[in-house]
Amino acid sequence: MAQKIAVVTGAGTGIGRSTALALLAAGYGVALLGRRIEALEETQSLAGANAANALPIAADVSKPEAVEAAFAQVKAKWGRLDLLFNNAGLNAPGVLFEDLPADKWMEIVAVNLTGSFLCAQAAFRIMKEQSPQGGRIINNGSISAHTPRPDSAPYTATKHAITGLTKSLMLDGRKYDIVAGQIDIGNAATPMTQRMQRGVKQADGTVAVEPTMDVDNVGRAIVFMDSLDLSANIFTMTIKASKMPFEGRG
Repeated sequence: MAQKIAVVTGAGTGIGRSTALALLAAGYGVALLGRRIEALEETQSLAGANAANALPIAADVSKPEAVEAAFAQVKAKWGRLDLLFNNAGLNAPGVLFEDLPADKWMEIVAVNLTGSFLCAQAAFRIMKEQSPQGGRIINNGSISAHTPRPDSAPYTATKHAITGLTKSLMLDGRKYDIVAGQIDIGNAATPMTQRMQRGVKQADGTVAVEPTMDVDNVGRAIVFMDSLDLSANIFTMTIKASKMPFEGRG
């Protein structure tokens, strides 16, 4: 099989870095998108013998012109695109809903939702035009796409919207063999979840330490989701720390 080509957004840290490294280890060519080129180059260096198959691209996914330029680089280098992992995202500090600044809301919507739309659209266009036609788009939904935490309205709202985007992509992509799925991740151990070791606010107002899982589980899950041929699709996958209080949250 010819080398598969992937784009991973938010590839400089955490889930994005782990997934990019898993894809590189699986033989993919991977474009690493993120705001900070230094972090992306560090991800590339961690790939070892596979580093030559990585392409770091500094891009703010909330900016249409930046996304267009980034995907143009991908097409120029490899000529096709098989997988987009829409992962880049922001969260707001846990502040009371009534105290959340409007500009913080708009910043999170711009990256989490608009950024996912822009990258999906750019990938969709490449996948539609290439031969053979088609590809796979996987959106990072988070378990907040199902059940919110307290004081998380912007993040939760965008993740619920990601589910709608995933469904629309799945429907609109059928005629081009473009499939879409969503991975909902709970408590992967990353810099974003370090605070969980100090305690996280629960629905009843108490604060409790929550278990986490090795972030590399997510990278392996993405590789598995894309191991299927385009006649099959894992539409949703929930992967979470086994002992985190998700099933009984609230």
